Parts: sequence; structure tokens; C-alpha cells
Amino acid sequence: MTPAGHEESKDYLNALIASFLGWTLDAFDFFVLVFAVPTIAEEFHVDLTEIAKTIAVTLAFRPVGAFIFGLLADRYGRRLPLMLDLVFYSVIEVLSGLAPDYKTFLILRALFGIGMGGEWGVGASLVMEKVPPKWRGVLSGILQEGYAVGYLLAACCYFFVFPKWGWRPMFFIGGLPALLALFVRFKVKESAVWERTRPPNWSGVGRAIVSQWKLFLYLSCLMMMMNFASHGTQDMYPTFLKLERGFSPRLRPSLSSTISALWSAASCLGCTRTASGGGAGWRRRSCWRP
Repeated sequence: MTPAGHEESKDYLNALIASFLGWTLDAFDFFVLVFAVPTIAEEFHVDLTEIAKTIAVTLAFRPVGAFIFGLLADRYGRRLPLMLDLVFYSVIEVLSGLAPDYKTFLILRALFGIGMGGEWGVGASLVMEKVPPKWRGVLSGILQEGYAVGYLLAACCYFFVFPKWGWRPMFFIGGLPALLALFVRFKVKESAVWERTRPPNWSGVGRAIVSQWKLFLYLSCLMMMMNFASHGTQDMYPTFLKLERGFSPRLRPSLSSTISALWSAASCLGCTRTASGGGAGWRRRSCWRP
């Protein structure tokens, strides 16, 4: 391999690591809440449905974040919006752990949804524009595995941290992604694809979106239904174990962690298997025929 080729491989590997960890820690910061819903409701003296509402609000604001940071990434490059997003959702996560009341917590979870929505699109674009075309399939699957790994880490955090220190320190740990911005700053280069095709102004960004509106609408609906299927079940599962199956607080951390480990392992296998099957035709079919 030539020095130039080695440098290029190192660059896209660094981008993959940064985006994978960003997506993993993004998911971690979201899922630490779902493990502590009953406890947070009790501390804030509200019904469980009110805490469930904070989860819904977070998810509702994800498209807002995806749109905002997506526009910034198209106009100003991939690196800067990614760094800003990592710092933003990390700070909001820590502030969530400091929330003195329910109203403040609800507002902070809405803001977190903006940061959560911004990470995936920007990070995935940065990686996919750098890696060789023949590796985009399998690496996109590996990148998506970060979400399952984040769920697993949240379960581990619940198992080790929650029984001793409660729910707030779990959110403080969620501030760690801010450090990842330093890695992006010093180890990841800007996308050469974006530099070649960067729009000259905001109207150029708008024209690019309008020209692909059918694909934009289709992918938005596809991701909406996929998230409906996943978040509709997994987000309230730990609460289900307590209320519907009567598991004690002593057993819930262990059981939830075990179930999450199995779910995460299956998700990782599914992501890799689906993405590594072949070319674009295979990936289109795998969306509806796993």
C-alpha cells in the first residue's frame, strides 16, 4: 500500500470509529432513561405516563435535530456539525441529571431529542463518503450496530450504577461523548466528497433537497415505521417488567441487562447480515424481506 493509500485508510477508519462511538453514546444517553422510568416518576411525584411523555417528546424532536444538523452539514461540512452535536447532546444529558423538577426535565429531554436526531445523519454521511464503495454495505451495518451497543451499555450502567447511586449519575456518565469531539477535531478530516460538491449558498442546499423530494419522503416514511416498531416495544420494557411481571428492584437490573445483551447481540448480527449481502439491489430487498 502506498503512503497515500495508507493515509486514506487511516482517515476513513478514524471517521468510522468516531461515528460509531458517537451513535453508540447517543443511544446510551437515550436508553439510560428507559431503565429508570419508575424511579424518576416517583422522585418528581408524577405518573409514569408523564415520564413516558418525555421519551415521546425526545423522539418527536429527533427529526428537528436531523433537519437542522443535516442542513448545517450540507452547508458547512460534516466535521463541524458533528462536533457541535456531540457537545450539545452531552451537555443536555448532564443537565437532565441535574433537573430539579419535572417541567425542567421535560424541556431538557426535548432539547436532547434535537441532539440525538442530529448525530446519525451527519456521522453516517461522513463515513459513507470516505469508505471505498465496495465496503459501504458491511460498514453501514457495523455503523448501525452502535445503537444496539448503546442499549447494552445503558443496561450495564443500570446494573452497576443504579443500585448504588440512583438514576442521576447515569445521566452524568452520559456527558462523556463531549470528549469524542476532540477525537473528531484532531483525527478526522473533512469529507472530500463534500468539498467537491459543497453548495455555494443556502439556496443550493434547498435545491438539492427539492430535487430528491420523492426519495426524501420515501426514506422518511421507511425510517418512521422502523422506529415505530422498535421504540414502541423496547422503550417501556423495563417498566413492563416491574408493573406487569412484578420483578423486584433487586432482580430488574440483572434481568434487564441480560435481555438487553441478547437483544443487542441479535441486532448486531442482523445489521451485519443485512448490509453485507451484496449491492444496492440486495439492500433494497432486505428492507422488506429479511
